[in-house]
Amino acid sequence: MSGLRRLGIDEIALRKGHKDFAVVLSDLDTHRLIGMAPARTHAAIEAVLNTWGAEVLSNIEEVSMDLSGNYRGLVHRLMPQAEIVADRFHVMSLVNQELNQARNALRRTPEALAEGVTPEAAKAALKSSKYALLKPEAHLTKTQQDKLVEVKAVSPKLALMHQTKEAFRTLFEAQSWAQALPGFLGWMGTAQSLYPEAVATMKRWFGEILQYFEHRTTSGVVEGINTRLKLIKRSGYGFTNFERFRLRCLICWHFSPAAA
Repeated sequence: MSGLRRLGIDEIALRKGHKDFAVVLSDLDTHRLIGMAPARTHAAIEAVLNTWGAEVLSNIEEVSMDLSGNYRGLVHRLMPQAEIVADRFHVMSLVNQELNQARNALRRTPEALAEGVTPEAAKAALKSSKYALLKPEAHLTKTQQDKLVEVKAVSPKLALMHQTKEAFRTLFEAQSWAQALPGFLGWMGTAQSLYPEAVATMKRWFGEILQYFEHRTTSGVVEGINTRLKLIKRSGYGFTNFERFRLRCLICWHFSPAAA
């Protein structure tokens, strides 16, 4: 723990369909789980962080998180020296979520359709269209490419939202925050009417989003850990006792049978 420099904060659901979440704390350099809190409250997370000691916390240089806003104030208070980095995949998911909401709304109430398109034809085109719209266009299968063409043909709005989403993806190709800044500002101005919720969140997290271009930190390590945690939970058919679940998870990263 003394060598901890880059901390990842994320969460997983403890019970499917419920609002019970555990907060996952990871070392982004060693790719190890280093702590878990039983709830998303500041008090629960702070109780875990305080066990690490002030020296460990004062040496943390970077904290990566999603854009929920629940942890930012806590990090500023306990680790004021640390830079907060908004994970690029969570930023991208803001756009994807709003695009999918527009797709679902159009499926329920087809409106503003292309000339000559009936509501029935629109619903048929939108069926099974989620991944055709949300995946990077360069990664679509032939079937998904055909579905995307169908969707664009029936809905000018979804066609424009998809084009705007793909343009946003290219912004992360910038080599520095200074290079990225004009692109982000321009995109937010253009996308305001199409993606109002995503743009509003980006404005609140603008500094943390630009930090990505300084550190290039992503949630890949954290997502990999979360996937393993879900497998542990599934193999145990769920855990009713959080402490047992926490210990079972930590053992997987901090105990080597060969060294026993």
